[in-house]
Amino acid sequence: MATPTPDAPFGYDPQGRPLSDKSKITAGLLQLFLSTLGIGRFYTGHTGMALGQLFTLGGCGIWSFIDAIIFFTSKDRTDSNGRVLQG
Repeated sequence: MATPTPDAPFGYDPQGRPLSDKSKITAGLLQLFLSTLGIGRFYTGHTGMALGQLFTLGGCGIWSFIDAIIFFTSKDRTDSNGRVLQG
């Protein structure tokens, strides 16, 4: 991992993309256990999607459950600043 810079205070991933201070495992767990509230999306800073999940009760639970699985399995999930989630 490269040395942190002001543009990437938490370092870079192996592909050279800046890392977030947020964890995809934490986001996935929040999304899984508090799914109807969209808390995993609030955690990563995606407020619009989080409000959509909040007002639809997580797409009746289906949207939130699928979103949690994607948080756990995807390598390219980003926070609202476009930085790759750690973990």
